[in-house]
Amino acid sequence: MTRKYFGTDGVRGLVGQMPITPDFVLRLGNAAGRVLASHRPADGTHPAVLIGKDTRISGYMLESALQAGLAAAGVDVLLVGPMPTPGVAYLTRALRLSAGVMISASHNPYDDNGIKFFSADGQKLPDEVEHEIEAELDKPLQSMPSASLGRARRIEDAAGRYIEFCKSKFPVEFDLKGYKIVLDCAEGAAYDVAPKVFRELGAEVIAIANHPNGMNINDHCGATHTKAMVAAVLEHKAHFGLALDGDADRLVMCDADGTLFDGDQLMYAVVKDRQSRGVLKGGAVGTLMTNFALEKRFAEMNIPFARAKVGDRYVFEMLKEKGWEVGGENSGHLLCLDKHTTGDGIISALQVLAALRRPSVSLKNFTSELTLYPQILVNVRTATKIDFAGNVGVQRAVADAEAKLAGQGRVLLRASGTEPVIRVMVEGEDHALVNALANTVADTVRAAA
Repeated sequence: MTRKYFGTDGVRGLVGQMPITPDFVLRLGNAAGRVLASHRPADGTHPAVLIGKDTRISGYMLESALQAGLAAAGVDVLLVGPMPTPGVAYLTRALRLSAGVMISASHNPYDDNGIKFFSADGQKLPDEVEHEIEAELDKPLQSMPSASLGRARRIEDAAGRYIEFCKSKFPVEFDLKGYKIVLDCAEGAAYDVAPKVFRELGAEVIAIANHPNGMNINDHCGATHTKAMVAAVLEHKAHFGLALDGDADRLVMCDADGTLFDGDQLMYAVVKDRQSRGVLKGGAVGTLMTNFALEKRFAEMNIPFARAKVGDRYVFEMLKEKGWEVGGENSGHLLCLDKHTTGDGIISALQVLAALRRPSVSLKNFTSELTLYPQILVNVRTATKIDFAGNVGVQRAVADAEAKLAGQGRVLLRASGTEPVIRVMVEGEDHALVNALANTVADTVRAAA
């Protein structure tokens, strides 16, 4: 069944335009509430939903609209204010609620926003439930009688609960004393909780981008803009830099010399540590965009590796299917399912820091066996949808490129899910060759458009 409103990570868009408008979000909350009410707890009490948000100014408006829609459907609402997305997932599960809702557009600019749902077990909402909600959206908004309306209350100790949860995922025999860490909070949801986690574990923390004003989230800071983090690490002579994104489910790190490490390299550090301790369960899951060098390195280590579609929900689904625990995306989403049900930037950082604490080495030294291949991405805009898989010319160009890579690289064509673009990606050991092949394949796709 094709989704009308839900993408791979909830409902997202520009504030004030469909579907991120007050009236639509009111109807979305009401539709979700009616679906939850149809699965009313056995004791006859109201279903209860937790709502968190990041620091976008539009969060106030959307929070109120969601709350009204849910309450009209007879659902109780628990409000936590600014909270990382993985914190909402954790609290939903810990408080035994029916669902959780996060108001965020992740790493996007402040004038975007989105709504993502979590199930009672703290996982992304199953496809079938999203389909149920979309079906209800086609019906008129409904309100329960006054006696059956939902209530709303604020959870005052939500931040403290989540901080303790994060700290519990760091080995009890270790601390972070002696480490100086620059922490870029992206002016986002983790601006308050993240510094406290690392300070309470003993680190000296230099927090930056931790004064949100509603309109500066992700603005030249955070996991997608790392220059400020690197500069602060060098200025303060810190051991590490940690950069989160606006809703704190992504992580990018740097070493003392400013060298950056993406999600592929951080996943390698976690997997290498677990294998060395004999606690790696199965293998690891990446995505279609995971660097080919990581796949080769895992093969050399006799670690099974599988690729999922792009999107952390698909990494999660493949991990569950295989019974494995560690996966991630090069964008910085890392999943350690023995630690949390979803990607968590703070907990991911703690897993990497624990791996480095055992031998007490730098991130560069610990991951020195992995050298990422050059990866060239060319976006080809198209006026119409192209069946590149069935186009003889395009497939011949891909085959020619793969032949020239001689098994030491990859060619990937992928249609964007949000814009009329074909993404052409080529990677391999030789940067000049990879660049030439990417542009040749892109030219062929452009000619076929």
